[in-house]
Amino acid sequence: MLRMLPGSLDLHKWKEVSLVLALVGVLIFPINAKGSAGSLVTLVSWLCSWIVSYAFNFLMSWSSAGTFFMFSSICGFTVLFIAKLEPETKGSTLEEIQASLNSFSSKR
Repeated sequence: MLRMLPGSLDLHKWKEVSLVLALVGVLIFPINAKGSAGSLVTLVSWLCSWIVSYAFNFLMSWSSAGTFFMFSSICGFTVLFIAKLEPETKGSTLEEIQASLNSFSSKR
């Protein structure tokens, strides 16, 4: 069925994609926080994947449309969160980004 879609995906490539995403999730942190922050990102990613996998069958037996709208609303809230609260870092060096985040955390 997937082969009939235009530009069909090779689902076996997702293993490689997930490895790249895991590495990027660790590499974006500064050196002094790379180990602990990377471990936390990996833990949260695995826990969220487990929760979604565990709950999906229960939610589908409840309502397939409700499951779709629940997951799509979570994705929508994620897009809004990133659009409103994440700072723009295009053209900034890692040191400038780290300095701006450190000044933000010291204002609390």
